[in-house]
Amino acid sequence: MTFEAKYWYLHNHQLFDELSRNHLNELTYLSHFRTGRKGDVITLPQEEKRIFTIKVGILKLVELDNDGDEQLIEILRPGDLFGQFTLTPHASNQYAVVLSDYVTFCSFLVSDFEQIMRQNPALGIRYTKLIGLRFRQLQNRYANLMFKDVRTRLRLFLKEWADKDAKPGQPNVLTNYLSHKDISRMICSNRQTVTELFNEFRLAGMLEYDRSQIRITDPALLNV
Repeated sequence: MTFEAKYWYLHNHQLFDELSRNHLNELTYLSHFRTGRKGDVITLPQEEKRIFTIKVGILKLVELDNDGDEQLIEILRPGDLFGQFTLTPHASNQYAVVLSDYVTFCSFLVSDFEQIMRQNPALGIRYTKLIGLRFRQLQNRYANLMFKDVRTRLRLFLKEWADKDAKPGQPNVLTNYLSHKDISRMICSNRQTVTELFNEFRLAGMLEYDRSQIRITDPALLNV
């Protein structure tokens, strides 16, 4: 990727779009861009603390529990931050997996990013607001897990998915990059229950799905 392409990606990112040209140039020199394909695993090394952000593609952030089972933490989309994004230690058993056919992402050493923030107090404020928004979204998700039944949790998950991923002109068509097992982990259920609910929604004429797409045929499904 050319320096200019890296520069304009960072310039258009919600976190960096108000930086001066000189500081953006510095940030571009410090950035490290990588690509990956579906199924690739992106490790988050502890010895070299980095902040990552996605340019193109979709990832899932996962963590291994004490039994060695994979726990799905979050779905990450273009512009999202991951890795050492809180500037505090993260679990050493976390990693990301590429869900889309192709992904491009960039990263910065935490030490370099902290230096840029010290030079730009406004960047630090925006960063804090962005992290605060991220935590509020996670809090809302956990509240839904605690106080909503599994059917409502699945409908809320589909609504959030459509809000974030649906393409212009196709508001009710979703690229199906998640397995039922992935979805069950996101809504704290199990694969069998998710499959049963999908079949129930399909029989009710509310959606159709296959390996490549989910089509919401009755918008009332998302009215939750």
